[in-house]
Amino acid sequence: MLSPNPGLIIWTIITFILLLLILKKFAWKPLLEALQKREQTVKDALERAEQTKKDAERILEENRKQFDRAEQEGKRILNESRSLAEKLKDDIVEKANSQSRKMIESAKQEINRDKEAAMVQLRGEIANLAIQAAGKILDESLDEQKHRKLVDSYLKELPKN
Repeated sequence: MLSPNPGLIIWTIITFILLLLILKKFAWKPLLEALQKREQTVKDALERAEQTKKDAERILEENRKQFDRAEQEGKRILNESRSLAEKLKDDIVEKANSQSRKMIESAKQEINRDKEAAMVQLRGEIANLAIQAAGKILDESLDEQKHRKLVDSYLKELPKN
């Protein structure tokens, strides 16, 4: 069994060559075509995956840019809102201060008018008291008209305080 048999070796070589020719003609081409189709399918899938990855990266970058713009816009709006609120606050404070100054000025004017009215009334009262006192001092009834003019002229000469 271990001794080489030349006839068997020749028939084995012939059978092998025939098998190779048959496989080459019927099986090798379909196998190569199937492998090439598979290789092309894998290449196409890789290209699509690469393109999808590039698209995803581009979309991600666009989203980042949009997020940055939105964030900047939000900050700008917030700053504008703060400055507007500050301006409104200053306007309200200024209006309140202006209104309080007007009220104080109006109150001062009213106090001065009341003071003048009280001074006029007080002068009249003093004039009447002076006439009555002079009448009692002289024990006679003086001409009230003359005395009133005399007291009024004297009171006009007095300081207005």
